[in-house]
Amino acid sequence: MKKSSIMILLILVFSFSGILFASGAEESKSNSDQVQLTFSSWRTEDVPIYEEVISMFEAKNPNIKVTYRPYKTEEYQTVLAANFKGGTAADVIHLRAYGNFEQFAKPGYLLPLTKDNVPGLVNFDATSLAGGTSIYDNKVYGVPYASQSLVIYYNKDIYKELGLSEPETWAEYIDNLKALKDAGITPISNGTYTGWMDEVLVGLVGSGVYKKAFFDDVTSGKTTFTDPRYVAALDRVNSLTPYFPDGFESIDYVAQQMLFINGMAGHFMGGIWEASYFLNQNKDLNLGMFVCPPDERGGARYIAFYMDGSYGVNKSSKHQAEALKFVNFLATKEIQQFLSDKLGVKTEHKDVIPQNSYLKIVSDPKLVKVPYVMLVGFRYEQPTGSSLLQTGIQGLFSGDLTSEEVCADIQKGVATYYKPFQK
Repeated sequence: MKKSSIMILLILVFSFSGILFASGAEESKSNSDQVQLTFSSWRTEDVPIYEEVISMFEAKNPNIKVTYRPYKTEEYQTVLAANFKGGTAADVIHLRAYGNFEQFAKPGYLLPLTKDNVPGLVNFDATSLAGGTSIYDNKVYGVPYASQSLVIYYNKDIYKELGLSEPETWAEYIDNLKALKDAGITPISNGTYTGWMDEVLVGLVGSGVYKKAFFDDVTSGKTTFTDPRYVAALDRVNSLTPYFPDGFESIDYVAQQMLFINGMAGHFMGGIWEASYFLNQNKDLNLGMFVCPPDERGGARYIAFYMDGSYGVNKSSKHQAEALKFVNFLATKEIQQFLSDKLGVKTEHKDVIPQNSYLKIVSDPKLVKVPYVMLVGFRYEQPTGSSLLQTGIQGLFSGDLTSEEVCADIQKGVATYYKPFQK
């Protein structure tokens, strides 16, 4: 090969290498410019849905990459506490509501959200924002994720077989329960072994007895848990025990669900979150649902309500602006509607229209929302109202305590720290 040809070849090789080097350097620079966000949550079952949400966000924000980091539900609060303390908490935090997020807001781990840094907050009312609003400084720390409400499920096939219809009053509901029992069918699948489900029963049934006025009065200190309205609510819950399964004291949450799912009981008293699970477990289940009926026909129906979480920002995030951009994205109608449709959850964004038939029932504007008393108002310090109620209601169901005694024990425990009770 001639020298001139060799020189030309060498020039071409070096030129091409330079192009590759420049290209690689540009790509490296591009990758280094991309912001990496982490998003922690307890929703392990929702990984595919949140990955879709993240893909939608990244398509609009190619300079930001978000990694979803889910943890087991029962470990989530402990993991978050360790991560915040160790400085490794995610940039965006899926927060549990009320007292569950306060342990991170109070020490200053979370960034306060306002209508300036998250304009979408204007689309949520004060009740839904309360789940992420601190009782200590009254600042909002989370964009509402979803709300939950308590309902009664029934087996439509069993109703049809016995010629029953959805009850319009509490008395009609009791008549339906009696009809099932007379037919040899377990009227209600609920057992009482799982404490938090006992609290669900109190919220579900009690809301129509004590109503929202009691919640307002007891949280302000105007009344106490010994109020006759609260005592009457526990009495009504206790009146359902003849319709529970045999040996109900030892039946836990999963067993309750299975009894109903498999058609071995006519009703299940629980939360709106159960619907999709029931249908996924038994696609042949002819599932009906109604809100706890009132005392009088045509009377207002009261429904226990609470927020189930929110989206917050780590105040120490190195990419706070980008984290806020992602949280703003989660606050949009587009994503709130997407989550409602895909997850079957009820969001509180004012412009979201539920498509799920069960969500439509609990979205009826005629329903009167009653805050889920202990979670919303008394789960901030120890002993929590929930722990006191759950222990007490199990004593009530076993016959060891009266409703009055349960209420007195709750009042005594909460009064040790709740300042409105110490005046």
